[in-house]
Amino acid sequence: MKPLTNILKSLKKFQLYGPEDRNIAAIRFDSRTIVTHNDDSTDLYVAQRGTQTDGHRFIGQVIDNGCSVVVCEELPEEIDKKVTYIQVPDSMAALGHIASAFYDNPSKKLKLVGITGTNGKTTTVTLLHRLFNLMGHKAGLLSTIVNKIGDEEVPATHTTPDAVELNSLLARMVDAGCEYAFMEVSSHAICQHRIDGLRFTGGIFSNITHDHLDFHKTFANYIAAKKSFFDHLPSSAFALTNIDDKNGLVMTQNSKAKVNTYSLRSLATFKGQILDNNFEGLQMRINNYEVFFKLCGKFNAYNLLAIYGTAVLLGMPSDEVLRHMSMLDSASGRFQIVRRNDGCVAVVDYAHTPDALENVLTTIVDVTDHKKEVITIVGCGGDRDRTKRPEMAEIACKYSDKVILTSDNPRTEDPNVILEEMMTGVPENKKKMVTVIENRHEAIKTGNMLLKDQGVLLIAGKGHETYQEINHVKHHFDDMEEITNCFNH
Repeated sequence: MKPLTNILKSLKKFQLYGPEDRNIAAIRFDSRTIVTHNDDSTDLYVAQRGTQTDGHRFIGQVIDNGCSVVVCEELPEEIDKKVTYIQVPDSMAALGHIASAFYDNPSKKLKLVGITGTNGKTTTVTLLHRLFNLMGHKAGLLSTIVNKIGDEEVPATHTTPDAVELNSLLARMVDAGCEYAFMEVSSHAICQHRIDGLRFTGGIFSNITHDHLDFHKTFANYIAAKKSFFDHLPSSAFALTNIDDKNGLVMTQNSKAKVNTYSLRSLATFKGQILDNNFEGLQMRINNYEVFFKLCGKFNAYNLLAIYGTAVLLGMPSDEVLRHMSMLDSASGRFQIVRRNDGCVAVVDYAHTPDALENVLTTIVDVTDHKKEVITIVGCGGDRDRTKRPEMAEIACKYSDKVILTSDNPRTEDPNVILEEMMTGVPENKKKMVTVIENRHEAIKTGNMLLKDQGVLLIAGKGHETYQEINHVKHHFDDMEEITNCFNH
C-alpha cells in the first residue's frame, strides 16, 4: 500500500480533482483487473488510449467495481465526487512514473543497464547476466527468452514487460539482493513509454536494420525510437555504441550520458580484432588482451565487445572480465550448434530479420571457407512486417546451396500466402535450388535427409521459441528438439 501523495510527487504535470488522502493498493491499466478492497485502500486505474481500444471508455465501469482513483487524459462528462481524478497530458507516460513511485523507484537501487538495437540484444543481456553471476555479483535479467531474479526464472511474455510488471520485477530484484539488472529495451517499449520513470546506469546500442516497420511505418521513425532511449539517459550514465554501424554515433548525438564506443574496424574505447573464427569459437584481441571465446561469428564478436565494454564501464577489472567471459556459452537459440555423427552440423538461430539472417549465413560461409554445402530452412512470421519476406528469401538464396522455405509463426495469416510473398524474392536463376514445404516438421526432416558430406544446415527464425502460433493458438514446436531427434535416428 502506498499513499497517493507519494505517487503524485512522481508526476511533473497534472491536475487533481478530488481528495488526495487515498491509500493505493495496486496500479491497474486493464479495467477487468480492478479489485475492491475491504480496508481503506483502493486500486488506481490509468486510462490509456491504445491501438485497439480507449481505456477512458471504462472509467465508469472501474468506479462501479470499487476503484476511487483514476488517472486520465480527459475527464469524464459526469464527475463522481467520491472519486479522485488525476488529469495528465499522456497516460502512457504517466503510468511508468506512477509504477516506479508505487514500487519505491527500484531502478534507483540497482545498476540498471539497457540495450537497444535490432539484433544482439538477447545474447548481450543474457551473457552479461551470466558473467556477473560468475564473478559473484547477483544480477537480474529482463529478456525476450526469460526474466531472472538472480537464478529464479520468471517467464517472459514481451520483449519488455509493461511498466507495472517491469517495476514489480525490478523491486523483487532489489528485495532479493541484486546489485545489477540487464535489460532488453525494444523500440515498442520506448514508444509505448514502458521504460518511463526508470533510471538507467548505462545504455548500449548494438545495430539497426529494417524491422518492425509494421509498427513504426518508416525506418526514420524506427531510428528515432531507438535514439530517444539515449536522449533520455542521465548525465551520470554511460552510453556504449557500436560505431561500425552507420547510425552508431547518431544514437548518442544528443545524449547527456558519457559516450563510449566499440568497434572491429575503427579506433574505439573498446577495439576488437578477430584472429580466428570457427565452429569451436572465436580467437580475438580486445584492446591489449588476446582471448578465446566459445561463441563464433563476426556478429558475436560485436556482442562480446559490448559485454566487455559494459562490464569495464561498471567498474569490473579487465582481466577478470575476460577470464570469466571465456567460460560463456551462447544464449538459447542463438547460433546453437548440433553435431551429427558423420560430421554434419546444424545451426539453430533466432535470425528473423534480413540483417540477422545475413550475419548468420556469412558466418557459416566464412567458418566453412566456402567449401561445405549450406542448406537453409527459413520462414517469416505472420502479422508482421511483410516487406522483409522477399528479402529473407533472397538472402537465403545468396549464401546457400539449397533453401527450404517453410512456415514460422503464421499467427492469423495463411502460411501459404506468406510463402508466396517470400518466393517473390527468389532470383529467377535460383528457383531450382528452392523447395517450399509449409509444414515445419517436414521441412526440418527433409533438410536432415539432404544434409551430407560434412555440410551445414541452418534452421532460422524461431531459435529459443518452443511453440508455433497458428490462429491465436500456440502449438508445441522446438527447432532444437526437432533436429536433435532427426540426428539421433
